[in-house]
Amino acid sequence: MIRCIEKEPRNGFLSMDLSPAMLRALHHARYTQPTPIQAEFIPRALDGLDVLGQAKTGTGKTAAFGIPIIEMLEPRGRGPQAIIMAPTRELVQQIVVELQKLAAGHPVVVCGCFGGEPIDRQIRTLQKGVDIVVGTPGRVLDHIQRHTLHLGDIVHAVLDEADRMLDIGFRPDIERILRKLPEPHQTLLLSATISADVRKLAQRYMFNPVEVNLSRDEPSVETIQQFCISIEADRKFDLLVYLLKRDRPRQCIIFTRTKRGADRLADRLQRSVKGVAAIHGDLPQSARDRVMRGFRSREITVLVATDVVGRGIDVEGISHVVNYDIPDDAENYVHRIGRTGRMGKDGIAYLFVCPDQGEPLTAIENLTNKIVTPLKVDGFEPARRRVQHSARELFNNIAVPRSPALAAR
Repeated sequence: MIRCIEKEPRNGFLSMDLSPAMLRALHHARYTQPTPIQAEFIPRALDGLDVLGQAKTGTGKTAAFGIPIIEMLEPRGRGPQAIIMAPTRELVQQIVVELQKLAAGHPVVVCGCFGGEPIDRQIRTLQKGVDIVVGTPGRVLDHIQRHTLHLGDIVHAVLDEADRMLDIGFRPDIERILRKLPEPHQTLLLSATISADVRKLAQRYMFNPVEVNLSRDEPSVETIQQFCISIEADRKFDLLVYLLKRDRPRQCIIFTRTKRGADRLADRLQRSVKGVAAIHGDLPQSARDRVMRGFRSREITVLVATDVVGRGIDVEGISHVVNYDIPDDAENYVHRIGRTGRMGKDGIAYLFVCPDQGEPLTAIENLTNKIVTPLKVDGFEPARRRVQHSARELFNNIAVPRSPALAAR
């Protein structure tokens, strides 16, 4: 049954001395070869070391910590043996689904703990006995204070997307939880960027961590074709509709700056394009779950999102990202476009730039150390004004042909 895994080279999953049950689960999940972060991270985690991993989004980080944790679980005790913290409800749900897939054939129970749904349901699950808890720091702390989550048996702790958790203010909750964990325990930390705050957290709560860095100096993803289009603000919607109809993306995320902007744009798009929905922090959790189920099943093909929710979306089929509103923070651009081009697949990213937005565009290019390719779309040229862009002309009136990736589709 695992013939495809047996044909792997020596650096494949077979070389990691995984259990037959795990190899079968990997085969059924179509994991044929470890990604670079998995190949470097898993053996060190299996050795019981604390590991600090840096890798870009879409590189298989969940399996990098999920596989060793599942392999190292002991027969169930009084409470969970592993706790995994992540910044958003959507990411928690995705981790739970992935762990359940990897745990096929293992007697492992995974519980997701996050806000936006009745806590009584989570309490009942915890009372029945679980092996792995995945949660947002706020909800995890809530369960601890209610005495519905006991940490006495924890031997593995994971901080996923640590940079994002710190960015949105979870540091106090994270530290309160980490201080309650019994010793000894293993700590695994994964982050797209290792900022000074992330490193300080690692130094305080990890024991001689091994550092695995799979990120290159440039934060953008190499498989993503990035284009910027100069456009007047009042013509952005017509340009968006034109691109969606021209490119016919498999799935697309459109980023707006505000929640109201996301709702308004989705309402307008629904009159011109099929399979459109909006998602943002003001939606009830039941509505967000419904939208994400539709997006994963591809009933929804165009998702309008804000940055807060957008970063937690991990769906491999996303072929396009559109920055309808240019982000104020250049790092948000990197995280936005990272929703496509995942697991080595090609992706397209468009950035709409109004004539007075040269400064944030320059910041993006300085951060990524890469010029975002200017794209002229016939019929949507800006008026006489041009974007002032450092020492060069942003657009030189040369039309860029449709990309080979799009033409082949």
